[in-house]
Amino acid sequence: TINAGDYIFYTDRAWTSYVVFSISQTLMLVVGATYYLTFTGVPGTATYYALIMTVYTWIAKGAWFALGYPYDFIVTPVWLPSAMLIDLAYWATKKNKHSLILFGGVLCGMSLPLFNMVNLVTVADPLETAFKYPRPTLPPYMTPIEPQVGKFYNSPVALGAGAGAVLACTFAALGCKLNTWTYR
Repeated sequence: TINAGDYIFYTDRAWTSYVVFSISQTLMLVVGATYYLTFTGVPGTATYYALIMTVYTWIAKGAWFALGYPYDFIVTPVWLPSAMLIDLAYWATKKNKHSLILFGGVLCGMSLPLFNMVNLVTVADPLETAFKYPRPTLPPYMTPIEPQVGKFYNSPVALGAGAGAVLACTFAALGCKLNTWTYR
């Protein structure tokens, strides 16, 4: 049963954040990793970038938890394996930027959304979390809704993963473009 005092998320709003999460993580990893990789020209730089940024997200997650929010509500990106594939593409093609964009972008586009999906599927459902952390008053613009059956039906998690996969090559090209302004 749903009580008037329970704080309920609109499911559309909560799930939409997952689409944004997937695409933004793909953007941040691919653009940043290819930018620093092509800037230094040293294979391994992408993995190093991913490691540093992952540690930053752990710090942000710790701060979020310290403020009293539920720990499993923020998902930490899993970037290292995908960054290793970008490095591998750059090394294996003898520092060919076009190949980095195509192969690195495809490898990252296939792997990172997969990790994001696994990560997001294991996080607590926002609606479920809302019942664990009730608020004393219900905002006037929110109406109680029944929990939906079929958590992953038309799932924005899958939508975000698909969009991230499609955009990864474009993001890789942008990362290369940012430091050289040419592909040569």
